[in-house]
Amino acid sequence: MGRRFQELAFTPRVKQNQLDHGSRRQYERMEQTSPEGNALGAAEQTFIQQRDSFYMASVSETGWPYIQHRGGNKGFVHIINAGLIGFADLRGNKQYISLGNLQHDTRVALFFMDYPNQTRLKILGRVEIHEHDPEAPALIESFRTTDKSDIVERVILIHVEAFDWNCPQHITPRYTVEEFQEALAPVRERLATLEAENATLREKLALPEKSPA
Repeated sequence: MGRRFQELAFTPRVKQNQLDHGSRRQYERMEQTSPEGNALGAAEQTFIQQRDSFYMASVSETGWPYIQHRGGNKGFVHIINAGLIGFADLRGNKQYISLGNLQHDTRVALFFMDYPNQTRLKILGRVEIHEHDPEAPALIESFRTTDKSDIVERVILIHVEAFDWNCPQHITPRYTVEEFQEALAPVRERLATLEAENATLREKLALPEKSPA
């Protein structure tokens, strides 16, 4: 955990709860030795590029939190640099709850999940919305997906303020169809080999015996 994440997430009340429950000393030691943690390293960038979805939390004008799931092909979240990521905001059900929230408060929290490996990356950041501004057309074109049916309404850039890797505890492993196919590939190859060997054995057993000379 980087120092910047602790600065943003560990409010006075959070620290008091850590003190009450016996974990404050541990985090104080981490604060003294942790890196800044506000720029994505190679591991974080690769992890994000391999994800096909993430969860984004925002806060409304009335103070209510809201979480939205965003998905796409792997790589739909673009890594622009170590401190800036972005994605194409596609047309959906036209509720625009997240959009309204972000126009009120640009702060977001993101969860990137790797369920099979029980890994979670948390990011705190501030958004930059491009829809009707001079930069929007070029950004929208560069973020456009290969699916012709997708309508890109805007591009949302996220300036990374801090990140943290979560422990795997309580993350239930789940698998997509693609991940199941990858996991089962060695089994299918082994079955194909065994079937070929069985076919060869059956052919040999079916050969007539030669009569003695």
